[in-house]
Amino acid sequence: MLSVLRVHLPSDIPIVGCELTPYVLLRRPDGSITPDDIPESSPADGFYLKHRWYRIQNDKGSAICSVHPSESATIQCLGCLKAKTISKSYHCSSECFIDSWRMHRSLHARAASAVQENGPEEDEMFGSFAGGGSVGSTVGATLIGLSNGSFPVLVSDRGGGGETWYEVGRSRTYTPSSDDVGHVLKFECTAIDASNGQAVAPASTLLTSRVIPAPSPTPRRMICMSYADGLSGLDVESHSSAAGTFTVLSYNVLADLYATSDMYSYCPPWALSWPYRRQNLLREIVGYRADILCLQEVQSDHFEEFFQPELEKHGYVGVYKKKTTEVYTGTVYAIDGCATFFRRDCFSLVKKYEVEFNKAAQTLIDSGIPASQKKTALTRLIKDNVALIVVLEARGANHGSEGASAPGKQLLCVANTHTHANPELKDVKLWQVQTLLKGLEKIARSAAIPMLVCGDFNSIPGSAPHYLIASGRVDPQHPDLATDPLGILRPTSRLCHTLPLVSAYKSFARSERHRRRLDPSSNEPLFTNCTRDFLGTLDYIFYTADSLSVESLLELLDEESLRRDTALPSPEWSSDHIALLAQFRIQARAV
Repeated sequence: MLSVLRVHLPSDIPIVGCELTPYVLLRRPDGSITPDDIPESSPADGFYLKHRWYRIQNDKGSAICSVHPSESATIQCLGCLKAKTISKSYHCSSECFIDSWRMHRSLHARAASAVQENGPEEDEMFGSFAGGGSVGSTVGATLIGLSNGSFPVLVSDRGGGGETWYEVGRSRTYTPSSDDVGHVLKFECTAIDASNGQAVAPASTLLTSRVIPAPSPTPRRMICMSYADGLSGLDVESHSSAAGTFTVLSYNVLADLYATSDMYSYCPPWALSWPYRRQNLLREIVGYRADILCLQEVQSDHFEEFFQPELEKHGYVGVYKKKTTEVYTGTVYAIDGCATFFRRDCFSLVKKYEVEFNKAAQTLIDSGIPASQKKTALTRLIKDNVALIVVLEARGANHGSEGASAPGKQLLCVANTHTHANPELKDVKLWQVQTLLKGLEKIARSAAIPMLVCGDFNSIPGSAPHYLIASGRVDPQHPDLATDPLGILRPTSRLCHTLPLVSAYKSFARSERHRRRLDPSSNEPLFTNCTRDFLGTLDYIFYTADSLSVESLLELLDEESLRRDTALPSPEWSSDHIALLAQFRIQARAV
């Protein structure tokens, strides 16, 4: 007889708006123990499992702390209520409120500006502090206590007596909706005899903690480049590619094998967990509605089990190139790589090129490094970085002529890479970028084709790799060239290319409003990577300016909003990088 031995959910992850998958341990009729599901469509020896999800009907929910979403709120800030930022007004303690005061100060300042005409009301609102004791003169706000009478807490013997449960799902997995926020969920698993549909044993159940709302990051708008100094903005959801245009996203999504509490101690462990981050990343990526996605740090198992099937539901076709060295995570070995997706109704795949810098390094070592240096060269040059290049053919009226044999067919070459990270190995970074560019030059010589070069280059603006891509050469006096123990960068005259590459985000330099989020010396974003220890730009979208033009760009984020939670990743943003998104128009080449 089939029996359920144990049912549980990970206890360290608050119940948020991401998919819940309970772990169910079974004893099969033959006596074996298995965690596999047994659906009604495929019974095991005449038995199957029935799953049910319920939400408690008489539970009115409770307010959740806006800073610590796993805690119930006990106080509410009236200043935030005045500013109409109610979601930010809840706090679990006065200490919690004090710690978040820097953010509240800006919220209150905006509220004060809006109600200057109210005089005494403003003084009352921002001049005192109540509930929770004195917090010093640097904090000015009024707090009100939240009693259990206003926000009832579920009182139950957990035995089911007197509780009314409303059924919300019938599969093993369940994604909480907005209706579930603040409520307890119950999962029920029952072994059923397939011959008569009767339960063979009492149902096994589990109760979750209260569902908390999924954090809502600041919406990012697409900024149109059509206006020289008054660039207009449009919500991404409302933005669609016009005829002859397409959009490209580049995003380092932070592989799970690197998302550790040791590395990102400031991020709540539940917000670092892959079950939470994958749903948050998917919501963000799908929300951008890009025609082409260039993702870095995609784990191979996550590509196969999550990104590929989930993005396929949204009309994307995926291509993947994993790195060449697995990393031990403490429990298993994992490996990440680059994934490129494209909308099947916009493009079809013509050709794929996989670049393994290890192979190029081995060729260089075998042919150009003295025997006495080969061992040192192997250690220095053999890294696991890769690049993925795809040649796409546009299809449909918006992008070009349909059909492979059509005389007006439009091709597009997209390179997606993640180069070496070690800041001490400047020569290796530059050599990898040069190797990629030489490969792209070969493709360009074979066909007149627009090109995009996207990815995480682990190189800041003004570095030799960035200088090489954007300028076509490297100044022989560039300080990065001083790091070259193997002589692989000499003669420096070889450090060049002929591709007319330009960084897409430099287009923001035309706008006084958006220029403030650019580095004035390079006109690149002030940052695309924001951790506790580093703030700077590592990610780029380069394009061939003789065949493509920038139509619009996804607006950049400001440091203040991201530093609210110390740095990235955070509950709102599930990577330590921010996404870059550009819309391009294909230009007719001059004859």
